[in-house]
Amino acid sequence: MTSLTTYLLVGVGGAFGAVLRFFISQLMLQWFGKGFPFGTLLVNVLGSFLLGWVYSLTEQGHLDIVPWRTLIAIGFLGAFTTFSTFSLDSLLLIQQGDYVKGYLNIFLNLCCCLGAAWIGLNIIKG
Repeated sequence: MTSLTTYLLVGVGGAFGAVLRFFISQLMLQWFGKGFPFGTLLVNVLGSFLLGWVYSLTEQGHLDIVPWRTLIAIGFLGAFTTFSTFSLDSLLLIQQGDYVKGYLNIFLNLCCCLGAAWIGLNIIKG
């Protein structure tokens, strides 16, 4: 595969991932308001699960690395997951003196995302 094709796969996947991330974030804001970053938490958990699952599928030969891991794992999930946003959300909550929400956000993101990635890695072994 040419490098141009690889870049196009990453770009197309990234465009869809970014749009879906924005949609989920807006939906969570409508449902739950701005009091806690539920959109970021949900996106990180889903993204962690999907990344573990896609990695497992490619490692076990169910999906080809090229183009699928390039399109999904690098492009789509790279734009979909928002770990940098998670970091900023957590720091802002802590800086604003909302320590419980800030540390709860860190704890939930780490535990839920690690758990989701573990499930994604092991779901195929069933």
